[in-house]
Amino acid sequence: MTLIANPIYDSVFKYMMEDERVANILLSALLKKEILELQVRQHEYTNVQRTHIFLFRMDFSAKIKDDKGEEHIVLIELQKTWLPTETLRFRQYLGTHYLNKENVRKDSDSQYGLPIISIYILGHTLGELKEPVIYVRRRYLDYEDNVIEGKDRFIESLTHDSIIVQIPFLRKRTRNRLERLLNIFDQDCRLEGDDHLLEIDESLFHAEDVPVLTRLLKAGVAPDVRRSMDVEDEILSEIEARDTVIMQKDQALQQKDQLIRSMIRMLEQEGLDERQIAQKLALPVEQIRQLK
Repeated sequence: MTLIANPIYDSVFKYMMEDERVANILLSALLKKEILELQVRQHEYTNVQRTHIFLFRMDFSAKIKDDKGEEHIVLIELQKTWLPTETLRFRQYLGTHYLNKENVRKDSDSQYGLPIISIYILGHTLGELKEPVIYVRRRYLDYEDNVIEGKDRFIESLTHDSIIVQIPFLRKRTRNRLERLLNIFDQDCRLEGDDHLLEIDESLFHAEDVPVLTRLLKAGVAPDVRRSMDVEDEILSEIEARDTVIMQKDQALQQKDQLIRSMIRMLEQEGLDERQIAQKLALPVEQIRQLK
């Protein structure tokens, strides 16, 4: 067993993915395609947003080889979150790619946007979908739903494929190389008493994937990374405390409304109308109507 830094933390994940070789290993496994060239995009798009959730974002441009041996340039949009969030946050970030003129390639007199592949690594689950990795792929169809072969740059510029990883469903699965590699995210492997570290079975990994473990081993002993994990813990604790207060306030309001409804029913039984009830309870008539 090997102890590695927990990449659910933004600081660890960033440290891991800024190593081009390690990023290539993980992304090629997710894409199930050979990545010939990989480059981290401008750092203005790499940020950590901490408002209601932890949401880490990182972009890459990649030259990939498809199953036919053809080479293509694509954009890879990578997002990771600890906690459930509104899909609007993901859509807004995706929109920045469509608006960015640097993501356009010129071909003769025409301009086309680079194809985008979105990867979402989620620390939560999605509805009834139980698979740890979900591929959302487009197909070209005619009116009769027959598959149309080939690709068009216009369509590729305006639509995109997605890959979704549900960390809670990893659970030490080893059915394929990708699942074995994704064990680095399995939160069931957290070291007892220290969520910053995972205890991983090194024998699960292929020889070509060992650089990922090595990078996470380094992250686990890097002082700046350890300090950043402590900060993330503090922020998450503050978020949880705030959410607890909000939940308690909501419960108190619900109990208050229930009490008012009971009083309204009692006063109605005494024959009082809405105006008289409102005067009796010192509440607006409109509020009485809403609570009835």
